[in-house]
Amino acid sequence: MPRTLVVFLASLALAGTLTALLALVVPTDVQLPGTQPLEVQNIRRPAQCKSCHGDYDVAVEPYRVWEGSLMAQATRDPLFWACMAIAEQDFDGAGDLCTRCHAPDGWLDGRSTPTDGSALQDGDAHGVSCHFCHLLTNPDGSEHFGVQNPPFVANDGGAPAEGWYGSGMYVLSPDVDRRLGPYANTVANHAFAQSEFHRDSALCGTCHDVSNPVTGDLAHNNGAPVPLAPGSFSGQLGAPLTDKAAFRNAPFLYGVMERTFSEHVASDLSTLLVSDYPTLPTELQEGILEDVYLASLAAGQGGDYEDGTDRYFTCQSCHVRPVVGKGSNKNNSPLRYDLPLHDMTGGNTWAGDAIAWLDGQGLLSPGGGLGGQTLAALDAAELRAREMLEHAAELELSGNTLKVINLTGHKLPTGYPEGRRMWLHVSWYDGSDVLLREDGAYGPMTVTVQGQPYQVDSILDLGDPQLRIYEAPMAMTKEWADQLLGLGYPAGLVLDYDRVSGQPGLTLGGLAAQPAGTYAKTFHFVLNNTFAGDNRIPPYGYDYDVAKLRNALPLPETLYGDPGPGGKYDYWDEVALSPPAGAARGEIELLYQPTSWEYVQFLLLANDGSVPFLADRGQQLFDAWRNTGMASPEVMYSETWTNGVVQTPTLAAANMTAGATATLTVTNATPNGRVDYAYALAGGGPASLPAGPCGTLTVALTPPVTVIGFVYADPGGTAALPAAIPAIAGGVTVWMQALDQASCTLTNGIAEVVN
Repeated sequence: MPRTLVVFLASLALAGTLTALLALVVPTDVQLPGTQPLEVQNIRRPAQCKSCHGDYDVAVEPYRVWEGSLMAQATRDPLFWACMAIAEQDFDGAGDLCTRCHAPDGWLDGRSTPTDGSALQDGDAHGVSCHFCHLLTNPDGSEHFGVQNPPFVANDGGAPAEGWYGSGMYVLSPDVDRRLGPYANTVANHAFAQSEFHRDSALCGTCHDVSNPVTGDLAHNNGAPVPLAPGSFSGQLGAPLTDKAAFRNAPFLYGVMERTFSEHVASDLSTLLVSDYPTLPTELQEGILEDVYLASLAAGQGGDYEDGTDRYFTCQSCHVRPVVGKGSNKNNSPLRYDLPLHDMTGGNTWAGDAIAWLDGQGLLSPGGGLGGQTLAALDAAELRAREMLEHAAELELSGNTLKVINLTGHKLPTGYPEGRRMWLHVSWYDGSDVLLREDGAYGPMTVTVQGQPYQVDSILDLGDPQLRIYEAPMAMTKEWADQLLGLGYPAGLVLDYDRVSGQPGLTLGGLAAQPAGTYAKTFHFVLNNTFAGDNRIPPYGYDYDVAKLRNALPLPETLYGDPGPGGKYDYWDEVALSPPAGAARGEIELLYQPTSWEYVQFLLLANDGSVPFLADRGQQLFDAWRNTGMASPEVMYSETWTNGVVQTPTLAAANMTAGATATLTVTNATPNGRVDYAYALAGGGPASLPAGPCGTLTVALTPPVTVIGFVYADPGGTAALPAAIPAIAGGVTVWMQALDQASCTLTNGIAEVVN
């Protein structure tokens, strides 16, 4: 067929007129290196793994915690399907890029075409499966052999080779009867081999750096802040694979979509031994980093693995955290003190609810008919995700300056940029507790959807000058819009919608008519070729040079200390608060939302039904979102401003009645922090007493002092401990005090007479 005709047919497909005819072929513009479909087959279903690795210890067994994870649910995720619907409309064949990560077993078994996902079966709905992960090899070829036949080689071909980690360019071992994992000694009914790769963050980078091969090769800027060198890409639709950017460059160099792995690589945490945790700045010795350090000590190696191997703050250390337990139900399975907890928890507290709701409506496909165990696993995973969020950041208040500290090993927030956002919500009150102003307010608003009124929740005023929102909105440039028009895309392609009326906003033709250098925000994931900004907070020791190389700088790059070449970014944001006149108190919350109304609306309205199998996915997402709390924002951390001064923890007692249960409540404690309670019968002190990690403190209690117990404060800083009062205690005076361990701050001392 003449080349001109091929390009003409492809252009028609892009315009949406031949979608159903050409979806059986994955275009060269979408294909990527790595193991290809049908090259490694017979990947086992997770149910086979469960027979040994499940149903024996719900808390730590690999199967149960994996089952509730979004890795296990990646194929069922309604957001995945709704997004893929738009991707397929926008570029025929783009669905292949989605399914290779979200349904790898089905993709490898040859069910990646048609690229709308219609060939996937219920058996493919287990997402990123056990067997798949334990077949992964390092694409640099340094350890175990993996299948990567030319030209699908996922490394630079050097000596030694540099592996390419990203976009689902996985390289699998052909020995499907053998499992690869981190241990040299194991008890198993299958062959096994130790794999260093399974303790390396690069394994996670396989899917958690995402680059777009379409814009990477075709867009004028290669979809990156730093365009590729001439000759390292084709720039031509349908060009041979060997000329394409994805086959000639490391994935971090083009088509920027997600850069979680690159963000981690650019952070000093990626090369910091867990045993060196005490050398971190004091304000970082909290949250997730503290959790990892304390959990790692159980192995008895000072933070290293039980076998003495160095443990770094890798992706696995945080997201596959070490626990004490057995890896299988075999009687001779060794008890491990660094067993990886296969929960792979992130920050999404909503997707599991959406999956369960769709299943209850009979709409979950593939993979419907969830059992009670799976539903319980989803609920447990939601609780873990909420805890992860609560340990990901910290707020510090000094006068009218608020410091938002990133406690993770990547940007905060990170990952899929569309619809995810974190922001500060501040409610200002006067001395009579009358609300004066609310910054970053979130709540109900009436919108029109397809001619019908609905009430949805969102940030009420996105233009609020007091709103501090952390996000990385993707966008399209005027120059790329020009190119797309030249490829046959319709000038009327809608780029955004009014979030209240639902009326179409800017179109592709409208953007093309703008001056050179113009860009516009849009949720056309596969067509976006730039970012409108990226003010997500960098992690500790974020290296300018590494981040620039990997196209992962903040935008503008002058944010967070403006370190420039050779420098490192701040791992915090400083916010100058602006209390309204008469403010006596400000309640500050750091909120995170995984999926916004604006994104759900776009995926609903932009779905034109031209891909029949995916025509209802936007509607299903909208219905699931609306019926499961609308991905309600989570409180990551909270703080209280009082005339520029943080309130101190305060103790109060209620129901001090003989034979009853009293409630001892501390307010203004460190959110999610431990609070210890004690009492004395001899008097209200003062006395100097040891207080564990807080050293020696002067307490308002006269010895002997008895510890009542401890609880953890909620995200709002309130801790409530129930305490049983003996029936014979009537008339006794009890002196009590509590300790906020996180800040080593004592509450007020109180004296109560038991009724």
